[in-house]
Amino acid sequence: MSLLLSDVTLTYPDGDGRLTALDAVGLSVPSGTLTAVIGPSGSGKSSLLAVAATLVLPDAGRVIVGGQDTSQLTAAQRSTLRRDRIGIVFQQPNLLPSLSCIEQLLVMVHLAGRPPRAHRARALELLDAVGLAGQAHRRPHQLSGGQRQRVNIARALMNEPSVLLVDEPTSALDHESGRAVLDLLVRLTRERETATVMVTHDRTHLERMDATVTMDDGRLTGAVAA
Repeated sequence: MSLLLSDVTLTYPDGDGRLTALDAVGLSVPSGTLTAVIGPSGSGKSSLLAVAATLVLPDAGRVIVGGQDTSQLTAAQRSTLRRDRIGIVFQQPNLLPSLSCIEQLLVMVHLAGRPPRAHRARALELLDAVGLAGQAHRRPHQLSGGQRQRVNIARALMNEPSVLLVDEPTSALDHESGRAVLDLLVRLTRERETATVMVTHDRTHLERMDATVTMDDGRLTGAVAA
């Protein structure tokens, strides 16, 4: 399993007490599979992604990424693991407006302390993989919404993560563009053998998933294998 959450509990301060965002959550996602997380707003889906990404430490339980128990790591070690092993696709692409498509990807290797020039070929290969061959030097304002989301996905894959966490990737897209982005995520999950978790409100996507879990008041209330 490339991603495993075991009995994860997360609480936040709430007045004089604590609000439970995640309540003894367990989730396992094998490499090369895609799991959808559905549920109403405020049910804990975003908290689940934040904990899986090691952006937030749980009160209890374990988060294991590629066999590495993240609870045993220092903050600096978690940051390195997140940079090298976890790809995050946000709902909004948040591309840097002054950078071209290829530069958006090369920023990732620069942040990892590696020379961007040595990784241009990989950046071009990823842009080709997401259907943006020949678009390397275009800037965000020259791209459609679907194309910007494709750059977002390619950027998340630049450091060859074993885990890919995706937050509502099609919510701002029309139906056709959303379907194309979903097709892309399914294909890349298989080809690159990532353990992919996707939060979505769009139930039309669920037939393409390997598994679907439902969040309800901080608990995973059911799991359905495809």
